[in-house]
Amino acid sequence: MADKKKDVKGLSIEIKLDEKISAQLDRSMLTLKGPKGEVKRDFPDKRVAISHKEDTIILKAPKLSKTNKKIVNSYAAHIKNMANGVLESYKYTLKICSGHFPMNVSVSSGQFIVKNFLGEKVPRTLKLKAGAQVKVEGEVIVVEGPDKEIAGQVSADIELLTRRTKYDTRIFQDGIWITSKCGKEMK
Repeated sequence: MADKKKDVKGLSIEIKLDEKISAQLDRSMLTLKGPKGEVKRDFPDKRVAISHKEDTIILKAPKLSKTNKKIVNSYAAHIKNMANGVLESYKYTLKICSGHFPMNVSVSSGQFIVKNFLGEKVPRTLKLKAGAQVKVEGEVIVVEGPDKEIAGQVSADIELLTRRTKYDTRIFQDGIWITSKCGKEMK
């Protein structure tokens, strides 16, 4: 997927995109569109030049230094994540665990609401970020989206919504916990 070329002067990486993905480059803003959605990302570093030819994205750094190599490789990883996300959206699975009090979890009008968490009278709410779809299916919550960072952050925010400090987690296991990230089971 990525070809690294080292010149005498600099470093160049070519990332070949799938034929289902269309790319658009506006200065440093790269937009990828695919069957599962659209992802935009800004690559502002002036040390790395980004160009787009047909189905290939080219990253070039004029000087071969450790810093430039790190930046180019980081940008290449971000572009690969964007391409994977618009082809197959990222999916996170969370499990609702309520041993002491029955929890009521719902999604409505862009908010994630947890009622009766450990007997609390006031519901805990979380404003969901745009770009991630959240579904509650019984005791399982599914967070999906083409942007890996947004989907991961929404699932982490949901997990942190039911966090209780100063409680023994061996006894008080109530909460919402991430069980799989991007199809990989957690241990």
